[in-house]
Amino acid sequence: MGEPIEAEKPQGLEVKVLGPGCPNCEKLEQMVYQVMETENIIGSVEHVRDLEEIASYGLVGLPALVINGEVKSVGRFPRESQLRDWFEQAAVHGH
Repeated sequence: MGEPIEAEKPQGLEVKVLGPGCPNCEKLEQMVYQVMETENIIGSVEHVRDLEEIASYGLVGLPALVINGEVKSVGRFPRESQLRDWFEQAAVHGH
């Protein structure tokens, strides 16, 4: 009794697709969902469309992809194999 309670960390990956909703942004979001489902990867996906929030990352190109707080891709469309590699690395190393 009287001991601090530790906040529970969310399980799985935290993936953010940054982009205002352009066709490439939407395509990247769908590809993220597809790869996560195919590879049975647990995590959350958020499509950040708010320009102020996107600007807070200091990026110069869109779409962008952020995995567990680390920017992985800016201004380009990664291959599915690259996504799988990033997801695997993030799951193992936590980033």
